[in-house]
Amino acid sequence: PNNSHRQLLSDEGQTPEPLLGSLDIFIFSLIAGLLIYWFLFRKKTEPVLDFKTFPAVSPPIPETSFIEKMKKTNRNVVVFYGSQTGTAEEFANRLVKDAHRYGMKGMAADPEEYDMSELSRLKEIPNSMAVFCMATYGEGDPTDNAQEFYDWMQGTDDDLEGVNFAVFGLGNKTYEHFNATGKYTDKRLAELGGKRVFDLGLGDDDSNLEEDFISWKEQFWPAVCEFFGVEATGEDSSIRQFELVVHNDINMNQVYTGEMGRLKSFQTQKPPFDSKNPFLAPVSVNRKLNKGGNRHLMHIELDIMDSKIRYDAGDHVAVYPINDAVVVNRIGERLGVDLDTAISLRNLDEESNKKHPFPCPTTYRTALSHYLDINNKPRKNVLYDLAQYASDPQEQENMRKMASASPEGKALYQSWVLDSERNILAILEDLPSLNPPIDHLCELLPRLQARYYSIASSSKVHPNSIHICAVVIEYTTETGRVYKGVATNWLKNKEVTENGHKHTVPMYVRRSQFRLPFKPSNPVIMIGPGTGIAPFMGFIQERAWQKEQGKDVGETILYFGCRHKNEDFLYQQELEEFERAGVLTQLNVAFSRDQEHKIYVQHLLKKNKEQLWKLIHSNNAHIYVCGDARNMARDVHTAFYEIAEEVGGLTHTQAVDYFKKLMTKGRYSQDVWS
Repeated sequence: PNNSHRQLLSDEGQTPEPLLGSLDIFIFSLIAGLLIYWFLFRKKTEPVLDFKTFPAVSPPIPETSFIEKMKKTNRNVVVFYGSQTGTAEEFANRLVKDAHRYGMKGMAADPEEYDMSELSRLKEIPNSMAVFCMATYGEGDPTDNAQEFYDWMQGTDDDLEGVNFAVFGLGNKTYEHFNATGKYTDKRLAELGGKRVFDLGLGDDDSNLEEDFISWKEQFWPAVCEFFGVEATGEDSSIRQFELVVHNDINMNQVYTGEMGRLKSFQTQKPPFDSKNPFLAPVSVNRKLNKGGNRHLMHIELDIMDSKIRYDAGDHVAVYPINDAVVVNRIGERLGVDLDTAISLRNLDEESNKKHPFPCPTTYRTALSHYLDINNKPRKNVLYDLAQYASDPQEQENMRKMASASPEGKALYQSWVLDSERNILAILEDLPSLNPPIDHLCELLPRLQARYYSIASSSKVHPNSIHICAVVIEYTTETGRVYKGVATNWLKNKEVTENGHKHTVPMYVRRSQFRLPFKPSNPVIMIGPGTGIAPFMGFIQERAWQKEQGKDVGETILYFGCRHKNEDFLYQQELEEFERAGVLTQLNVAFSRDQEHKIYVQHLLKKNKEQLWKLIHSNNAHIYVCGDARNMARDVHTAFYEIAEEVGGLTHTQAVDYFKKLMTKGRYSQDVWS
């Protein structure tokens, strides 16, 4: 009988047959003996490797060593970029192109991809220089890709003597910590012994960031020439960075159709989801929030049930929009190309880490729909490089003039491009002789960026959905064209239908420092007019949930503002219910246009100054401001300074200092945009 049958007999209480016969035992013993001998004796005859003296197999150097890469490819300028939306990266590439005109050879580099502790080795390369294009993000923070470099600067005591550097910062004056990252990088590299080749440049996105960059650049290069004793070669800087490859017989399964990173990632979704691998979230709710007026304010819910995505109230959801198909088609028609041609743009610099400007191979249609920013006003370098394709001498001259730094050129660019809000299609339509090859246009246009929205829900209450509150942007420009915001119009059209088909949105969650107090008993003062209400819907939901859990929840006060009570009082029903339930201890609403004189949130703050000062000064209240940075956040700041002066008896300087300290402690948080 077989073994299982023997086992069965044994289980039934009968005497089992022996499992092994004498021959089995003999063979088993022999094998065991041989194995023991092999382990104990054979091993001893082998020399034991001394790992200290054994030559290590070096990994390929270029992965993290920018120094070795520069030496190998004969470069003497490296331009690092700290970029959140792609502008700093674009500026870095422009500086690399410029270097060529001065007989220097440069490379653009992402600090996240290299070992930045090698900076002190830059002096090994003769006549070398490191330039840093550093954007400031959020409340004075470095961008995600520059965080490690920033941490290294803070902790290192490396000697950077003999290292030549220059810094251009990208910031926005409407924010409290204007250009903090650029300023710190410039200061810290000098403290470590680096030699500043040229003064720190401070770009301000609140006025004209590119203008600031060009002005800085125009003084920077002469300073570099003097420093290194070089001269401009006089070569035109309109150099192609990528070459066109047309794929005539490619398998269309190998062609990108809008994915950010992995090919076919939109067909087979795999967590974790992030900027390179967004989740396709079905739209489960899309409703209009306002009852009247000429605007469209919307509440959208994204289903994240199967994504394993986690979020906290106050985080941001990033969505990747798609450009308007009408605009894409019109560009194709204007340039006379078949948009469904499969192409790749391949970097002419084989050593570059950036092989393509966007995922390739793809089609012109996909590139113009998913990867390129065709809706915004083109920067000056785009006009400069495209000017060569205008056959009318006057049109060519005007394009070159607009790209220049001359007062006349600046004024023309300001009125004809910026004030008139001409995107690339409008420029092509209004300059009939301009016929650039579409591949060069695709090389020059910046990447279409993800759009960030403050999440309008709490994961404690809505673990499987993320809520967005946004206003659809649409208006007529000076040239009579209708300007439509890319993301909001695209989201607006994602209607929920009865037929079961659900529209999806590529998205991921970006963590934020905008957080409810750790102790629920701390009072919170929330100020969010318009769509600035978004994160506070999440906060209020969470405070309601905390209350249900039996926690001691402090005062929850909201200041909201809109134009008319009957038109755009967002989430009115929900907010009034929260007030009735005692979750929202105070609901203050400013209707700016329901009376002759305008009333805004800052006026209501001043009205309740005694109560607010007591909550802030004596009861450890946390203040949150969300919405427009340029006017509202500034006016709210001023109102708080005045309250501290009028009720707290502080001088203006003391008041400013008082609220700065609250910010440092995390008791005054802002989630603002300009």
